[in-house]
Amino acid sequence: MPFPRDALRLAARTARLMVGVPDYRDYVAHRREKHPGEPVMTLAEFHRDRVDRRYGGGPGGMSRCC
Repeated sequence: MPFPRDALRLAARTARLMVGVPDYRDYVAHRREKHPGEPVMTLAEFHRDRVDRRYGGGPGGMSRCC
């Protein structure tokens, strides 16, 4: 019965997008299709990158509280 699994996956994807974190599998598929041969971030690197982009962290980034 694939429906519950698909519904949960869609709910998780929607929740991630609501906080500004795109789906990792979409990212990997995009990198492999559009940028073959280039490195692909690990899941941990991807998550850190998205959080930094959203909240301005990381080297040279601005930090903000709200």
